[in-house]
Amino acid sequence: MTTAILGKKVGMTRVYDEAGTVVAVTVIQAGPCTVLQVKTAETDGYEALQLGYDDAKPSRHKKPDSGHAAKAGTSPKKFVREIRLAGPGEQQIGDEVTVEAFKEIKYVDVLGSTKGKGFAGVMKRHGFKGMPASHGTERKHRAPGSISMMPGADGRSIKKGKKMAGHMGCALYTARNHQLVGVDAENHLLFVKGAVPGPNNGYVVVAQARTKS
Repeated sequence: MTTAILGKKVGMTRVYDEAGTVVAVTVIQAGPCTVLQVKTAETDGYEALQLGYDDAKPSRHKKPDSGHAAKAGTSPKKFVREIRLAGPGEQQIGDEVTVEAFKEIKYVDVLGSTKGKGFAGVMKRHGFKGMPASHGTERKHRAPGSISMMPGADGRSIKKGKKMAGHMGCALYTARNHQLVGVDAENHLLFVKGAVPGPNNGYVVVAQARTKS
């Protein structure tokens, strides 16, 4: 069975461990996911599974998506992702992947899209301290300061990677090595210790941790 699954972040709550200690957890509605396509080294050059989660509305079905999903005996999905495999998998087109695959797993990596913050200044985006709010400072309290041109460039360019104001958030982020506190197979829920990227109802990919077991 694959050790990755697609899901949706429900929100955060708290549970008690065996010692009676309160543990903050993120609840993830994971699966069941349908295997839409199986890629092999012979046909595609690598091993992978294409998983689909959350049925799309009939009004939003596109003919290519409908035909692709029909091969797996299901309807088009809202959230489709490809999961790389180290070797040939056991799943076939049309099989379902559920949270049962995570019952023996202790740590997981969660991939999601962070909350979008829009256009942000340097203080919010990069944690700049800002100018003193005392006498003598006029309309420069949240300014970035000098942007320092690159030496030898005759003042024509700025050093690549310079911390400046710009778009913040709405980027892919992987929260690694989070403890998997519990699995509710009946309700298709995973309880992951700590916070994971994204807003409530945001889609995430949960996989077995690569660097911790």
